[in-house]
Amino acid sequence: MDTETAVTSLAALAQPHRLAIFRRLVELGPEGALAGDLAEHLAIPANTLSFHLKALQQAGLIAPEPRGRTIRYRADFAAMRGLVGFLTDNCCGGDASLCAPADAP
Repeated sequence: MDTETAVTSLAALAQPHRLAIFRRLVELGPEGALAGDLAEHLAIPANTLSFHLKALQQAGLIAPEPRGRTIRYRADFAAMRGLVGFLTDNCCGGDASLCAPADAP
């Protein structure tokens, strides 16, 4: 991943609703979710959700899959791994274990 792509991705995630949407899609895994289900689960109005989904899609963090009159959204896990890899590249003088997530309490 290059710096420009990383900045675009981070900018898209630097908003509470978009971060919540992306985290929910990551949580759901490859199955993803329909837009309506996301709106309901996150208590975000449909028109607001559409705006945020578009921003995440333009940043390459999610992928839509139209299904008739509905759209299923999925996190783009390759893009997520690319962003995490970019952020942790050459971490801590080469000791990648220092970059590993801390265990949850």
